[in-house]
Amino acid sequence: MSKILVPIDGSKQADDALEYALEEFVDADITVINVIDPIEAGYTAQATVPGYSEEWYEQAKKGADELFEEAQEVADEYDHPLDTATEVGRPSRTIVDYAEEHGIDHIVMGSHGRSGVSRILLGSVAENVVRRSPMPVTIVR
Repeated sequence: MSKILVPIDGSKQADDALEYALEEFVDADITVINVIDPIEAGYTAQATVPGYSEEWYEQAKKGADELFEEAQEVADEYDHPLDTATEVGRPSRTIVDYAEEHGIDHIVMGSHGRSGVSRILLGSVAENVVRRSPMPVTIVR
């Protein structure tokens, strides 16, 4: 049985990737992962307030749990259980590291479809995962 990793972030593209994985990998173990990026906490004025980091993390963890509940509702339509993982770090690096450490056979993820200047300036988590991953990666648009 293969092990599939699907990063989710609440976007339509991530939802499409999950549905694709559920349809194409019927007999696989599917893990949905949400990566909490600590860089996001540093972009607010509140980040310097004592206790903010813990509060920010708890909010991010709660958001991840809500995403997992929504993902399981979708998986229930396919009668498929999901495993879940919440990790902290830079998304592309954390996704690949998790996949390597947990014997993942294939990563299925959504693409935000950026192009041109926005892709150059913002980078692309999907593109970086494709470049770094030793296992196959399917990008769903």
